Amino acid sequence: MRQRLRDNGLSLFFGTIFLLALLGQAVSGLARYNNEQLQTGADPVSFWGYVTSSGFAVDVAENWQSEYLQFFLMITITVWLVQRGSTESKELDQVGKESDEEQKVGRHAEENSPRWAKLGGWRTAVYARSLATVMGLIFLGSLLAQSVAGRAAFNAEQLADFSDPVSYGGYLTSADFWNRTLQNWQSEFLAVCSAVLFSIYLRQRGSPESKPVGAPHDATAEEG
Repeated sequence: MRQRLRDNGLSLFFGTIFLLALLGQAVSGLARYNNEQLQTGADPVSFWGYVTSSGFAVDVAENWQSEYLQFFLMITITVWLVQRGSTESKELDQVGKESDEEQKVGRHAEENSPRWAKLGGWRTAVYARSLATVMGLIFLGSLLAQSVAGRAAFNAEQLADFSDPVSYGGYLTSADFWNRTLQNWQSEFLAVCSAVLFSIYLRQRGSPESKPVGAPHDATAEEG
C-alpha cells in the first residue's frame, strides 16, 4: 500500500486538493449567493440547490475550459515550436512529429509498448494523437457547458431585472460570455509564457519542471 501511494502520489495529491478547492468554492459561493439573496429580500438556497445551479456551473466550467485549452495548445504547439533553454520545449533539432523509430511505433515498438503503438495503421495514428484529442474534447465540452449554464444564469438576471432573456446565439456574441472567457484565457496564456521563459534562467532543485541547478541557460529540454 505504501509503495502504491508513493507511485501515485502526484495524481493523489492534485486530485485531493482539487476536490477540496471545489468544495471550498461551493461553500464560499453559497455564502456569497445567500447573502445577496437576503439583501434583495429573496429566500436563501440549500447547498445542493446552489451546486446544481447555473451560476455555480458556469463558474466551474469557465475555469475548466481555459485550463484544458492551455494544455491542448501546449501539447500540440510544442510539436512544432521550440524555445531555446526552456524545459517546456523539446530539443531544438527535433521540430515536427519525429520518425517512427524515435517514437517507437510499428516495427520499432518495444516489447512493453502499448498495443495500439505496435499495430500500425489507423489505430496507431489515433493513439499517436489521443492525448491532444482528449484534451481538446474536454475543452470543447467545458466551453459548451459554460455557454449553456452562462446563458441560463444571464437570463435569470435579465428576468430578475424585468429585461428580456437572450437566445443562445445572442449569448454567444454577448459581452458577458466573452468577458468570462477571455479573462481566463489571458491568465492561462500569461502563466504558460512565464513558465516557458522562467525555466530558462531559474531553477528548482530536484523538480522535473526545472533543469539541473548547474545546467547552462541555453540547455534545452533538460530535466533536473
